Amino acid sequence: SGPDARGFLQGLVTNDIEKLKPGRALYAALLSPQGKILFDFLLAEGDGAILIDCTAASRDSLIKRLAMYRLRAKVQIEPREQLAVLAGFEAPPSERGVVFEDPRLAALGFRTIGARAELPAPAHASSSYHDRRLQLGVPEGADFGLERIFALDGGLDELRAVDFEKGCYVGQELTARMKHRGTARKRLLPVEGPQGLAADVELRAGAHMIGEVVSVYGKRGFALVRLDRLEEAAGSPIEANGVGVSVTKPSWL
Repeated sequence: SGPDARGFLQGLVTNDIEKLKPGRALYAALLSPQGKILFDFLLAEGDGAILIDCTAASRDSLIKRLAMYRLRAKVQIEPREQLAVLAGFEAPPSERGVVFEDPRLAALGFRTIGARAELPAPAHASSSYHDRRLQLGVPEGADFGLERIFALDGGLDELRAVDFEKGCYVGQELTARMKHRGTARKRLLPVEGPQGLAADVELRAGAHMIGEVVSVYGKRGFALVRLDRLEEAAGSPIEANGVGVSVTKPSWL
């Protein structure tokens, strides 16, 4: 919040803050100067501030990183402990809080940011959301690692997190160069195996390494895959730690 909040974020994040309106959220990321993903989040207007909807695990680190850039900007960066986020596939009543369609993908449904005490917390709500997200092949948070994956390799352009028409932001130069030169040869893709996967394990097609598992959720996960090598491996079995796995390209990519 604060009088400089919009300008402050505009100079930092990948999306165009000028497009943020009541009822219209944005997906965006904060990158390293080298263009790699540090944090991804949703932005919404409400409660007299710009609300940042991020994973709980990244919240404190994100606040600390934003504070590093604050300098003399008239902004307040603080957690809102009294607020919670509810994700669902139908639009809830607007009186429950700030309601918006998930800007990444319509199939992810709607999100509500509202008073923790007033938002319903259905049993298994969190697992239902993550199951849906994994089915759709949409990465978030820890799926990107920390300063490991370039914005375009992570699919942030396809998930509407990057505005190539806006001015400068942290990591903009390399991101724009990759876009215009078409040098994004890797993508973060869903991977699934018959049993529990392990992170930081190579994906191999015969003698060739085609990628590496980055994050895991039981039998599912995300792997950073070389697209040319995946294409060359078409029809060949793909393995992780000697176990056969499947790698798919989401319909939105």
